[in-house]
Amino acid sequence: MFKKILIANRGEIAIRIIRACREMGIETVAVYSTADKDALHTEMADEAICIGAAKPSSSYLNMQNILSATVLSGAEAIHPGFGFLSENSKFAEMCKECNITFIGPDADSIDKMGNKSKAREIMMSSGIPVVPGSQGAVSDVKEAMNIAEKIGYPVMVKASAGGGGRGIRIIWNKSEFIKAFETAKSEAKGAFGDDTMYVEKFIESPRHIEFQILADNFGNTIYLGERDCSIQRRNQKVLEEAPSPVMTEELRKEMGEAAVKAAKSVNYKNAGTIEFLYDKYGKYYFMEMNTRIQVEHPITEMVTDIDLIKQQIKIAAGQMLEIKQQDIKIRGHAIECRINAENPDEGFRPSPGKIKRLYVPGGPGIRLDSAAYNGYTIPPNYDSMIAKLIVHGDDREEAIAKMRRALWEFVVDGVDTNIDFQFQIINNEDFIEGKYDTGFISKKLKIK
Repeated sequence: MFKKILIANRGEIAIRIIRACREMGIETVAVYSTADKDALHTEMADEAICIGAAKPSSSYLNMQNILSATVLSGAEAIHPGFGFLSENSKFAEMCKECNITFIGPDADSIDKMGNKSKAREIMMSSGIPVVPGSQGAVSDVKEAMNIAEKIGYPVMVKASAGGGGRGIRIIWNKSEFIKAFETAKSEAKGAFGDDTMYVEKFIESPRHIEFQILADNFGNTIYLGERDCSIQRRNQKVLEEAPSPVMTEELRKEMGEAAVKAAKSVNYKNAGTIEFLYDKYGKYYFMEMNTRIQVEHPITEMVTDIDLIKQQIKIAAGQMLEIKQQDIKIRGHAIECRINAENPDEGFRPSPGKIKRLYVPGGPGIRLDSAAYNGYTIPPNYDSMIAKLIVHGDDREEAIAKMRRALWEFVVDGVDTNIDFQFQIINNEDFIEGKYDTGFISKKLKIK
């Protein structure tokens, strides 16, 4: 087992990893930018090293500085968390060259599954259902239009290197195709430095259901149930729950086994997530794989009682999975609300600034993953998420009641938040009845 791990991240995920390491008796090294000198993760880690200026490219995306900090501190491994360098194959390869363990999959798996069009090709050749569309990347707008004509409108054009809802456009007819395609392509170039695009059929009113997998270095791969991530705004997740309200034991087994097959097709190791679209006719399609720990991983931990961060560390250290598929039991129901410093009434404008008063909810079955504290100043340089509020109940009804109470109890003064907006979702009749899809926020709450 590792003696010391460097955490190449910030905020609540850095703290989450520090907590797991402390329980395992592993020392931790935090890295921070000049904007994060007073951040909680720098206080909680055993050591903290400044790696650059506030701009992410100067700090949390600065591979050389992070690797130098790792060597300087004597850490044997790096946990990348999510975002930043977590799905960067070049960084994973550089870690390997420096004899530092990257806590995640190898560079080859990241490359294969990180490129969305390439992943589609692999899934199709492995017999896993994919949304009808291009075999892989399209060469130009003319080829893309030909495919759209063949599969029928509406279609989606997507960035091969995409994520976070960027580089995606829904196209309803031929007349708007060229403009939408070029706009998405330009957005992809700016966001990812890669404007490779692919085309797929737009599945109307789908649910977004993802399966958590764990895979060790000895050929053992298991799935830990599903998360329903359909409550989204502009393709970004807002609230997640596990299990999905539409799931049956038979469907879970079928989709879970498909997720395992997908992971094995690229010889995947460590924690990962296979994301599916589930349509109104009961059919599911592979969408993409996230080759890292997910923001919403806590709800899987709550219903399986398995610490996914510890499992990541054990797998990276070369240990065999002790958990078998038959050991996985879904217990009760969990919901996660992402609490962001933003103003929903002003187009969800980010609201950085100083937290003047903070009161967080508590009680049985309540978990809060956060880096916020009284007097903390939220910097404007990073993602606006300040906390993840997670609840667990014996069933979905109890989980909703707990979340309702927890949101009511949550107080953040000094910055705007989306707490009231989350309260709207949790109290909506259609949500309570489990009748929702990825268009819920725009259709039911009338928010674009």
